[in-house]
Amino acid sequence: MMQKRIRKRAAAASLALLMAMLCGCESGGTSSTSTEPAETTLTTAPQEKTEAPILDGYQLLWNDEFEDEALREDIWSYDPHEPGWTNQELQEYTTSTDNVFIRDGKLVLKAIQTKADDGSDYYTSGKIKSQGKKDFMYGKVVVSAKVPEGQGLWPAIWMMPTDESYYGQWPKCGEIDIMEVLGNDVSTAYSTIHYGEPHGEQQGTLALTDGNTFANSFHEYSVEWEPGEFRWYIDGNHVLTVNDWFTAVEGEDEKPYPAPFNQTFFVQMNLAVGGTWPGNPDETTDFDKAEFEVDFVRVYQKDSYDTNVKKPEKNYREPLEDGNYIFNGDFAEAEDLTDDVNWKFLLFNGGVGAAEIKDNMIVISSENAGTEEYSVQLVQPELPMIKGKKYRVSFDAKADADRNMIVCVSAPTAGWIRYLPDTTQPITTEMQTYTFEFEMTQKDDNNGRLEFNMGKYGETATIYITNVRVEEIK
Repeated sequence: MMQKRIRKRAAAASLALLMAMLCGCESGGTSSTSTEPAETTLTTAPQEKTEAPILDGYQLLWNDEFEDEALREDIWSYDPHEPGWTNQELQEYTTSTDNVFIRDGKLVLKAIQTKADDGSDYYTSGKIKSQGKKDFMYGKVVVSAKVPEGQGLWPAIWMMPTDESYYGQWPKCGEIDIMEVLGNDVSTAYSTIHYGEPHGEQQGTLALTDGNTFANSFHEYSVEWEPGEFRWYIDGNHVLTVNDWFTAVEGEDEKPYPAPFNQTFFVQMNLAVGGTWPGNPDETTDFDKAEFEVDFVRVYQKDSYDTNVKKPEKNYREPLEDGNYIFNGDFAEAEDLTDDVNWKFLLFNGGVGAAEIKDNMIVISSENAGTEEYSVQLVQPELPMIKGKKYRVSFDAKADADRNMIVCVSAPTAGWIRYLPDTTQPITTEMQTYTFEFEMTQKDDNNGRLEFNMGKYGETATIYITNVRVEEIK
């Protein structure tokens, strides 16, 4: 959820459709993190609740099966906040049992729409936290939950440090997001970690298919937190592994690894309404069904943890012999996009389209441009961006009809800042060469990402791209 923040952009996160375009070329470097989703053919949900099971290698530290008549206040506290407390959200978090209650062995966090004195819509909702009651350092958190569907609804299961000021206010203090789902796209769940200054984040997603969603049944979300690594799972499907992070005060040296995640954290859950990421509710949002249900929360811990961990060294991709950091492969020999592990074609927020290799070009066709610039997107990650160096981006492109395409080099693990700013480029029906140059002024990053964004604005003309290059200007 993130306190006191500008909401992360989800564009690189939700890999609802991951495609590739390289024919037989391997990446010249490896990453210490994995932000790729698990298989997207998940169709099963966890079994009905029983007593908390014993997990191999773990002891049960604490749990709540929500079988009492009211919220257990030896575990949880209500967390009231006024509207706009964070992320420009609309709801007031209250202590009312209309917003937080137990029903049929499940916790319910309910969003309610009413009218303010001036006649405008007013929203209340529920948020609870275990801060000061069930704080812990290292372990495995397992939560079974069912999310609501509806534009502007934003349920989350997340963790913050007991003492947020120890390493400094967010994001320096760190944040662990076990699950977030947007009510307008309940087929995709996000797992994220935030840290550092400047803000760093790493995110993985899992997308359901065949009509399955996180709103029509309960699903099990978990994170395994160890001194030098986090691992996220949904219904046992691996979503994300992270073992490289940092924290620092601007202008000072980084704190010793594994800070900030070497302190106690607590679990919290909430149902937000509106905000910078999901957008506000509209006439389609059914508040009679705006309920975030939680079947259980279980926290496990190992008998001991090895805290003698070292931050992994970063690996940087080496350029090809011609100096190109983009791995295009031999498009002439490629039969389809599944031959590649470097290029990725992504769809979000209503974007509908496809990508293929044809006549030695990447061909992107769109049926619906979606609601965001990144709703239809072609990207290549893991580009080395070294502070003080200059880079040139170039490619050839044309379209079936005149239209725009937005080009940038982004930082998905460094707060989505831009090394090459978002640049709207008119694309014509004639094949042309487009060139951009920029200087890298931020700290070294082994995960720069070239983006071609073709969403929003109602433009769906097919685009053809070839001869893509990112090279250092000597």
